[in-house]
Amino acid sequence: MVQAKWNGAVIAESDDTVVVEGNHYFPSDAVKSDLLTASDHTSFCPWKGTASYHSLVVDGETNSNAAWYYPEPKDAAAEIKDRIAFWKGVEVTV
Repeated sequence: MVQAKWNGAVIAESDDTVVVEGNHYFPSDAVKSDLLTASDHTSFCPWKGTASYHSLVVDGETNSNAAWYYPEPKDAAAEIKDRIAFWKGVEVTV
């Protein structure tokens, strides 16, 4: 089981993650959506496409843009469609 935690809370857990460039991408239904807030931040990867972000909110603390996903990944990254990855202090353990 792969688990993502931040600020003492389990944010996501799944046996079905996809690892790309060292990051575990969790199925979106394995992520606790009540801990995510929408962000207007984006970034671009030449082979994956444009990433969108969520901030995490746990016990009144916010971790801005700590989760990202590719709403329309390029064909080379099709395996991460409908999946979310984490960074910025989110601990991912296997």
